[in-house]
Amino acid sequence: MHAEYILLLNKKKIINDPVYGFISIPTELVYDLIDHPYFQRLRYIRQVGMTHLVYPGALHTRFHHALGAMHLMGLAIETLCNKGTDISPEEKEGLIIAILLHDIGHGPFSHALEHTIVEEISHEDISIMLMDKLNAEFGGQLSLAISIFRGEYHKKFLHQLVSSQLDMDRMDYLNRDSFFTGVSEGVISSDRIIKMLTVKNDMVVVEEKGIYSIEKFLIARRLMYWQVYLHKTVIAAEQLLCKIFCRARELALAGTRFPLTPALAYFLNTEIDRTEFMANPEHLKVFALLDDTDVMAAVKIWAGSTDWVLATLCHNFINRRLYHVDITSDSPDTVWVEELRRKAQQQYGLNEHDASYFVFTDSIRNNAYNKGDGSIHILKKDGSVIDITLASDNSNLEALSKTVKKHILCYTKELALNV
Repeated sequence: MHAEYILLLNKKKIINDPVYGFISIPTELVYDLIDHPYFQRLRYIRQVGMTHLVYPGALHTRFHHALGAMHLMGLAIETLCNKGTDISPEEKEGLIIAILLHDIGHGPFSHALEHTIVEEISHEDISIMLMDKLNAEFGGQLSLAISIFRGEYHKKFLHQLVSSQLDMDRMDYLNRDSFFTGVSEGVISSDRIIKMLTVKNDMVVVEEKGIYSIEKFLIARRLMYWQVYLHKTVIAAEQLLCKIFCRARELALAGTRFPLTPALAYFLNTEIDRTEFMANPEHLKVFALLDDTDVMAAVKIWAGSTDWVLATLCHNFINRRLYHVDITSDSPDTVWVEELRRKAQQQYGLNEHDASYFVFTDSIRNNAYNKGDGSIHILKKDGSVIDITLASDNSNLEALSKTVKKHILCYTKELALNV
């Protein structure tokens, strides 16, 4: 009995978080999930990919973010319960687990290599697969959390707290990413927003007096996307990392073998699509061993490759010699793109295919708010509920609900000289 009591005490940990201060681990099951290798892997996956090449302080991880989102969920649960919302102890733990594990399926460098290591599969898909595996391991104790995460639980408002336009995930990453990048435009009033939350008609809504905090939240999200997540230098670095991986896989599929970690070699030497990944449990088992260190070690090895394209790309990455990126509203001028490609072939002595690693186009999208997709609803004083874009007198919010698509042209900087 004494030993059991000591074990219980050992699981009542307090974590000192730089953003929120002290964070408590609420239950033994949550402690055991945090302690699991699947979750500990998140310590070695950067939250914002290659953003540290622009903002040097942005070295925080998915581990930080998951704990922060868990903390905010605890505050949201407390607020709603204080306002009379019925949330049972089991549902509280389910919510905490759902938000804690919402990003557990992220691969190396978060979004930077998503859909590259495994084609056509998202981190959300892999998160669900890992949750199911954990549920089996923990004897079904995660069933309620998974039901909430999938949006299948009968209390629909619980899913909104985990995944919606105003969920604990978004609130934490805006708080955390603005803190570590130093970009003050991303600072939001998460405490006030959470205090303004309530439930009406099985839906999370915001009391009318919180409307200005929501406006600031949406504007902050838009600014963070253009200033941080879609910063042209961040795009340049992430595109370069993707091109490196694509070139290495091209060589590996043609028979070249590199001295890599077993987990990375597993995915590099074989093309695995979504269907195959989800059908074979071994793929998930190996994926759960991957993190940023596998990729960085590989880039250093590939820098010594006899393949000039791969070696050059890796040297550029390691030494921060990134692509020049033009971001435009219209498609890049085809004549200019062709001229750059011709110059790349001539200057580097490459064929057309290999030159495409040094000159290429792509597109990016940004929308701060999706009307109808887990919309943010304002509870008016008369008891009516309306969408934030209708409740607000800020005309900019309507514009934020439109998806902005921009075109990018990437090329090595020396190609622009003497064209």
